[in-house]
Amino acid sequence: MANMNKTAISTLNSLIETCNDGAQGFQTAAEGIQDLSIRELFNSYARQRREFAEQLRAEVRRLGGTPDEGGSVSGSVHRGWMNLKAAIAGKTDSAIISEAERGEDIAVAAYQQAMSGSLPAEVDAIVRSQFSDVKAAHDRVRALELTHSR
Repeated sequence: MANMNKTAISTLNSLIETCNDGAQGFQTAAEGIQDLSIRELFNSYARQRREFAEQLRAEVRRLGGTPDEGGSVSGSVHRGWMNLKAAIAGKTDSAIISEAERGEDIAVAAYQQAMSGSLPAEVDAIVRSQFSDVKAAHDRVRALELTHSR
């Protein structure tokens, strides 16, 4: 059981990084976007990701681990959202949405990877519930990308 907890804690800490990066990314995107409805949507996704990270931190503590507090150390997630800062400098809403969609691709992949492992049932339920919302956000951002790229 202790070994399973270690694996679960590691997986959850990885997802915490993903959520922190997503929160930061959506916040940055919201600051750069001109369309007010998309700005509000991105701000709501930033709040959602902060809440998800907090939920996951609570699970890590419950499993006896120390939750990750920083951003990403796993370069790929970080790079996915860091391109956003460059995209925002004088760019259009469609370029910002495109970068947000790329960041969301990475978040979806991180959750899929987490779900492919063996997590304790109660942790798996939380991860799957969050994944459902992450996937919905991804799909919404992708739809925005398609409508704004024309």
